[in-house]
Amino acid sequence: MTTVGEILDFVETLAPEYMKMDWDNVGLLLGSRAKPVTKILVALDPFEDVAQEAADWGAELIVTHHPLFFRPARNLTDETGVGRTALLLAANGISAINAHTNLDCAPDGVNDVLARTLGLENIRIITPSGVTEDGREWGLLRMGTVPEQSLDAFLSTVKTALHCPGLRYAQGGKSVHRVAVGGGACADEMAEALAAGCDTFVTADVKYNQFWDAADSGLNLIDAGHFYTENPVCGYLAEKLRAAFPAVSVEISQSHQDCMKFF
Repeated sequence: MTTVGEILDFVETLAPEYMKMDWDNVGLLLGSRAKPVTKILVALDPFEDVAQEAADWGAELIVTHHPLFFRPARNLTDETGVGRTALLLAANGISAINAHTNLDCAPDGVNDVLARTLGLENIRIITPSGVTEDGREWGLLRMGTVPEQSLDAFLSTVKTALHCPGLRYAQGGKSVHRVAVGGGACADEMAEALAAGCDTFVTADVKYNQFWDAADSGLNLIDAGHFYTENPVCGYLAEKLRAAFPAVSVEISQSHQDCMKFF
């Protein structure tokens, strides 16, 4: 019988803990390594809707990108979303594993999946942070190329490929060819994309002044949303888990969606 511990060990082969940012919280955040697992629900976030879906399906484990807890909890009550989620998971014997910034940086992780989803070719890490035991570079941002095209054409590709309800963007006054990507909140790494000679940067959670900075620097800056730039990695995780544990049922959450809506 497959256990939580065996799945945790496998997830850490995909995204080793040493790749995480210092402030992050990854790994087994709730439950027991010894717990047998027959069903895994994969989702971007460990929110209450995901916990309820897992409980209704009879899953013993959720595997998410974002952590259940970012900081030490001072209490766990049903008066907060995190508390309700943790209590619901615990009451149904569901463990919670996550891989966050380690999966952002890992080979074939969040940013490689994002780059491939957008159709980039010649994909590489902009600034490697290190090398894995099997000789593969790892790091945060990716860059690649697309056939030279107008910004409007590339915006249409991004919106369609990521199923976004809308995009925010600043025009850098250039056509699109050399593209950097950073799923989630990576706009602070804009200088890295510029230094690599990119004309376009796809990320999320961009601030007002960062749009102005990008336009002034001649960089097309596209904010496709935190959820939409990172959610594609759920398919990658589910595929890897199914291949590694064929006796375990693995599904991607159908209830979880971006809470930010467009009017």
